[in-house]
Amino acid sequence: MDGNIDERRFRELLVESDDLQSDAMRGARTDLNAYVDAAKEARYESRKDLKVGGVLLGAGVLGAAAFAFAGSASAAASSKDIMALQTAAGLENLAVFTYKTALTLPFIGGSSALPVVKAFVTKTMAQHTEHGAAFNAAVTKLGGKAQTGTDPKYTPVVKKAAPGLKGPADVVSLAITLEDIAAETYTADVGLVSTKELRQLFASVAGVEAQHRAILLAVQALVAGGLVSEIALPPNAAKLPAAAGSVGFPDAFYPTSKAAPVAEGAVK
Repeated sequence: MDGNIDERRFRELLVESDDLQSDAMRGARTDLNAYVDAAKEARYESRKDLKVGGVLLGAGVLGAAAFAFAGSASAAASSKDIMALQTAAGLENLAVFTYKTALTLPFIGGSSALPVVKAFVTKTMAQHTEHGAAFNAAVTKLGGKAQTGTDPKYTPVVKKAAPGLKGPADVVSLAITLEDIAAETYTADVGLVSTKELRQLFASVAGVEAQHRAILLAVQALVAGGLVSEIALPPNAAKLPAAAGSVGFPDAFYPTSKAAPVAEGAVK
């Protein structure tokens, strides 16, 4: 693989990836801030609606029950949202851990690594660091604890795979697994969180992760077929195999069987 990479084209791919990341994070920050504001407003409105003429309905038995119900419902929704964000942060932290591990390998971050490959892995790790920080920022603004650890279920998977990373293709394969887990998790979370802002956030991030997976699947196929030099944007369509147009999109509908449960990465 070392002698077949067209570094100019690979650097073009890296620039395109960085542009996609910048666009995605601008939208993510907007959605996260909107969600935090909406969640705080919902809490305020739930309390305000329990007042009549400035007197809290909680003075009566019925009022107390209503207050307790509204408060617990609001807290439950907020708690689930916070756990979803914490779990997302844990998955991002795991991605950072994985790429950091890859950079300790001689063919990725060591003396025998191609500079462009090292730059790609370093940039991707930085992007996942930014994702995790964004999720944790929303968690702390909502009064939760930041998730500084890695996902408890999939961390052992990564640690088990690490000794078997013998070449760049192995790293690509592991990265595909992680991007797929993240995409499935965020897809599932769309139907589990409580506000349109957070649903929009998870839907947009799921799309980004699915796009990453699609790119990696295409790269994996080209590497396996000895066509590493054709990894480029735009690609030379005449030199690509017929399957190149479909290999990155194996699912008509994105599955969620590997999605991390909302509470999997929650911080108690």
